Amino acid sequence: MLREDMNIVIVGHVDHGKSTIIGRLLADTGSLPEGKLESVKEMCRRNSKPFEYAFLLDALKDEQAQGITIDSARCFFKTDKRNYIIIDAPGHIEFLKNMVTGAARAEAALLVIDAKEGVKENSKRHGYLLSMLGIKQITVLVNKMDLVDYNKDRFDEIEKEYREFLKSINVEPISFIPISGFFGENIKSKSDKLNWYNGLTILDTLDSFENKDISKDLPFRMPVQSVYKFTNNSDDRRIIAGTVETGNLKVGDSVVFYPSGKKTKVKTIEAFNEPTCLEVSSGYSTGFTMEEQIYVKRGELAVKENEKVPYISTRIKSKLFWLGKEPFSLEKEYLLKIGSSKVKAYIEEIVRVLDASTLETIKKSQVDKNDVAEVIIKTDSPIAFDLSIDIANTSRFVIVDNYEISGGGIIEEALEDEFSQLEKNAKSRDDNWQYSYVNKRDRAERYSQKPTLLLITGDISIDKKEIAKQLEKNLFDSGRVVFYSEIKNILLGLDKNPNLSKKQIMESLGELGNILLHAGNIFIVTIDDLTNEDINILKATLKGDLETIYIGFNSDIEITPDLYLEGYKENRSILDDIKSHLGRKGIIFNSWFYII
Repeated sequence: MLREDMNIVIVGHVDHGKSTIIGRLLADTGSLPEGKLESVKEMCRRNSKPFEYAFLLDALKDEQAQGITIDSARCFFKTDKRNYIIIDAPGHIEFLKNMVTGAARAEAALLVIDAKEGVKENSKRHGYLLSMLGIKQITVLVNKMDLVDYNKDRFDEIEKEYREFLKSINVEPISFIPISGFFGENIKSKSDKLNWYNGLTILDTLDSFENKDISKDLPFRMPVQSVYKFTNNSDDRRIIAGTVETGNLKVGDSVVFYPSGKKTKVKTIEAFNEPTCLEVSSGYSTGFTMEEQIYVKRGELAVKENEKVPYISTRIKSKLFWLGKEPFSLEKEYLLKIGSSKVKAYIEEIVRVLDASTLETIKKSQVDKNDVAEVIIKTDSPIAFDLSIDIANTSRFVIVDNYEISGGGIIEEALEDEFSQLEKNAKSRDDNWQYSYVNKRDRAERYSQKPTLLLITGDISIDKKEIAKQLEKNLFDSGRVVFYSEIKNILLGLDKNPNLSKKQIMESLGELGNILLHAGNIFIVTIDDLTNEDINILKATLKGDLETIYIGFNSDIEITPDLYLEGYKENRSILDDIKSHLGRKGIIFNSWFYII
């Protein structure tokens, strides 16, 4: 019978005894390699050093020299019920950023407090972080009870103080356990020295935790980590690789990539050095091939078409824990990383700042180290995400400042941005549009084509205008209704103002495209410096279909085009590839084949 696994995170202020407790758990459950305990004891004897259970952790060899835990260490032990992966999250404030990552996949937490030192500021910060990460099953271990003579009053005092704090941040702990990691009291067996305590031991408490992997029941989410393209033997497959955060994926499922909106179907599910399978679920690193070889890049979020759509915006309201050396300030530019996406970001507004250890609200114009804040963040391009209340995994993000992860947070609300306003304006326009007796379907059937704005962009060295002119002529000669213009012509014809912003230019192009698409045209436009922001403005403004074609030599580009073509090909070959693409996408077709 397959044994179940469970991820546990252990946190606590420095020197409150986390490593000793982990060492005890490994030793008392017989989870150490054979002879490990004896060899560590012998090492201590040779060095005239008192033996400590903390030294049992292989992952803490560097720590023994420095005296501190400097990174998250994953340790493994087992009980009769299940296997445990315990994540030791560092206690120093400087290393709290590792805790954000270390605790992200934990299903339960052990929070350690020193009975002699009591509740420290970091104890409260750790509690707040666990709350932000959405970990509900939390047990508090009051350690080093031997240093306070196993005094029940001292234990009750700590429990009362810390339980009140956790209640104020809406956390209800499972239990408080008095223990001595050094002497093994209440780790595996009940202690006579703590006979006033009637609850469970640590191991019994862990086994009582529920191991509900609800992520499998959530909508499918997989951030795209990489795209592998094969070229040998005319193999044109692209494998979309990543880790499934939530949900499941089967062969034949329709998948949409956000924020680009590209769609395809899953052809095969792949795994490295493993047989192919028909389905994959949350927690697995995998890859899949597509029935239609669309261009997708790292940073997109893969979602099943028939499931809940993620939010797309450039403005988010978030709760953030700041750990950086420098303040999180309004004047600076940062990088926001969510899933596999990385975008430039700025603080638009600091709603409020909270001292995580006292829960006092502070009026500030910046967020200082160890502060918790509610902030509105603006990104320079749209990101795909979920809200923390819906899907925690895809609501978490980190902020990078000067190449260092300096903060982490969760998204609580998606806010309207400029693209939302453009969509509202376009809807108002369309609601008041005076339609003729000839509609788009009539024109599509007559012309055997789907009205589309076709953007051709790429490397500056590529003569895109010549390719576009040849494409226009080719399509025209075959009976299509097609019109080509470079972006400069549009500016000359629509507005003589030389000071138009790029946003205004794209809005003008979208409105002109809207009219030409109503007339049934395939409207071809060449543009050199096309960005994701430009594409999103056009999508918000345009009433119709938009296709982007990139021609060049570097596949590592900002935008996610519908078709990427290598620039070394001859124009004739490029034209054939474009027309094949238009055929596959149903943009050009035989009239009898048209389906709307």
